[in-house]
Amino acid sequence: MAPNHFILPFDELMLSLSNAPHRGGLTRANGFFFMKVPKNYSGDYKADCLAFERENGLKNFVGFMTAADIGKVLSVSRSGNVTAYITAGITNPAIAGEEPPPWEPGTINVALVIEEGLTVGAMANAIMTATEAKTYTLLSLGYSATGTTSDGIGVFAFEGEMEWAGTATKLGISIGRAVRGALEESVRKWERTRC
Repeated sequence: MAPNHFILPFDELMLSLSNAPHRGGLTRANGFFFMKVPKNYSGDYKADCLAFERENGLKNFVGFMTAADIGKVLSVSRSGNVTAYITAGITNPAIAGEEPPPWEPGTINVALVIEEGLTVGAMANAIMTATEAKTYTLLSLGYSATGTTSDGIGVFAFEGEMEWAGTATKLGISIGRAVRGALEESVRKWERTRC
């Protein structure tokens, strides 16, 4: 039976920059989790994520939520010092700058673990590069979308001096490859779960 959730503890504390519903923003994290919620979820996400963290004996984890079947769609891809963990559900594809479709549950969660020492600016740059890779992957798979209306992204790295993670950098290339590999696999898995 596929697991309902995914929890990744880190070997040591990492700097985190994310839009996660649980401990989002800029913080330090001991790990992250993908938490499964019902397709029609409308609960108190703050309370539910905190309860999930406590029930699983976790502390200072960053938490993402998804209605996708995590055990069936989770994909992991590594390139260089970057590992991408992605869950995809694309029932509500959207294009940035256009009126979104009627809301349906469907989220792409991207968690990037970067084993490098980055500045906060480089972490923001990594989010940009990962988002570009996400959009390219969706378009290449035939989706007329830049993402969904509820996507989550988090970058986890060591605090350090590397200042850039754009598409011209070695790190940025690794980010792009990791995201593209994991997202394509996750979308294919998600499509199979809908058949």
